[in-house]
Amino acid sequence: MHVHDLLQLDTLGLTLLWGDRQQLDREISGVTATDLADPRRFLQHGEIVLSGLVWWRPQDDPAKADRFVTALRTAGAVALLAGEETHGAVPDVLVRACRAGGVPIIAVPARTSFRAITEVVYLRQWGDLSRRPHQHYALPEQVRTELGRLLAADAEPDVLLGRGFADLGNPACYLLTASGRTVARTPGAPVLPAPRAAEHLARSAGAVLPVEADGTPFDAWWLHLPDATAVPPRVLDEMADVLGRHRRDRAHRESAAVDRGSELAALLAAPAGDGPALRAALRACGLPENGPYQVAVVAARATADAGPPPDPEPGADAGPDGALAVAALTEALRHHDGPPFAVGRLPGDEALAVAVVASTGRPDAAGDIEAQVRETWPWLTDRQPAVVAQCGLGSVVSAPWELAGSLVQARYALTVARTSAPGSSRVMSAADLSTARALLGGVPATVRAAYRARVLGPLADGRTASHRVLLETLETFLANSGSWARTAEVLHLHVNTVRYRVQRIEALTGRDLSKLENKLDLRTALLCG
Repeated sequence: MHVHDLLQLDTLGLTLLWGDRQQLDREISGVTATDLADPRRFLQHGEIVLSGLVWWRPQDDPAKADRFVTALRTAGAVALLAGEETHGAVPDVLVRACRAGGVPIIAVPARTSFRAITEVVYLRQWGDLSRRPHQHYALPEQVRTELGRLLAADAEPDVLLGRGFADLGNPACYLLTASGRTVARTPGAPVLPAPRAAEHLARSAGAVLPVEADGTPFDAWWLHLPDATAVPPRVLDEMADVLGRHRRDRAHRESAAVDRGSELAALLAAPAGDGPALRAALRACGLPENGPYQVAVVAARATADAGPPPDPEPGADAGPDGALAVAALTEALRHHDGPPFAVGRLPGDEALAVAVVASTGRPDAAGDIEAQVRETWPWLTDRQPAVVAQCGLGSVVSAPWELAGSLVQARYALTVARTSAPGSSRVMSAADLSTARALLGGVPATVRAAYRARVLGPLADGRTASHRVLLETLETFLANSGSWARTAEVLHLHVNTVRYRVQRIEALTGRDLSKLENKLDLRTALLCG
């Protein structure tokens, strides 16, 4: 399929903004949807790139658009299909950047989904493949026929792999995710632990081939052949096509499961919902009506735009970052063959999972889900340096009506993770909030600043040298449990000097430091700094 073929399809309603005839005659090898400002590491040569332009804002420097187009040209993209929904129209600055960079740009109307474009491309490619003369195939005709029947019967990927490579003696071949999870393997292939599999993908050990399908970096599939000489490259290409079709055929089912999980999430986020509705939502997600359960919440975002994530607006719909969060959380939980779970979307681009905790009778069984997520998270995030993904976990609860409380805890733990280390991928649970400093991490920065200013008064900003000396004395005094002698020893001062400084602190803050509640207030104010 060629770029100009897309423009001839009235059902898509695409509009060419810039591109010459020679460029529009280029063949499309695949499709990648992205909203990263620099997606080159995720692109393959010959692909069209679909972007909702979430990465661009009207106040951005034009150089940002130039860098994006340069990334597409460097990766060998044949065209940019830019969505109009985010900004109402494709920004002129991006059109100018594409013209300067020699990358055709096509406008996608809000009514046309990226999925529709992807399906057109891959269905056309599959049709072209099926019409090739026999000698153009690497797989024998009977194998292709049987694979077609298996696809129609919704066979599992391991069945497809086994049949596709059976005539070659079923050499070891794996279908892997980017984090090293084995989706399928040929019969007799040894188990490949996730960390080692991820390392093989990172080093491109043996033969590594992407399976083209919609998705995110977290749930992308890769065919991995440890012995690159065991299978002809064209056979591997054809099997990647088969598995890509399988993935696309199942996409609607996975989307429906996320929709059911989102309905469950909506009930938990509005805990006034009735018991029968909550139990029905649990059943619809394939979860039992009784626990124990644990709630996890994830936020993920591309790091192309530096700075902490914005506070989500109440009721906001999930966008591209929401898809990243759902994929990351789903992939983390799929790494372990454990009890069932359901994943859905929360407002503000967050993903929620309700996972059943295994009842093993062991005292530490309640930590199974948390231990799994903590173990898996580095496998996911280390392979995706362009994405920050953070996870919060609530406490284990035993009844459905307690799930809303576990959700509140998980979201607070997530907030602490996001505010304490906004640029790092990490996991934090309600159990980690065992200190005042950790607990305060989830309080909005503006609230903490206001509290500090009210309690510390003139000392809050430490603007003068004398105020900074008093703040140091206060911190040391409180850290030493209000002991005059230990404070004097640490600061190398006479005790009377410490007493004088504490009196000055009491006068400036209006707090009597002989009272425990005042010491707690001042200590909290210091932690809010």
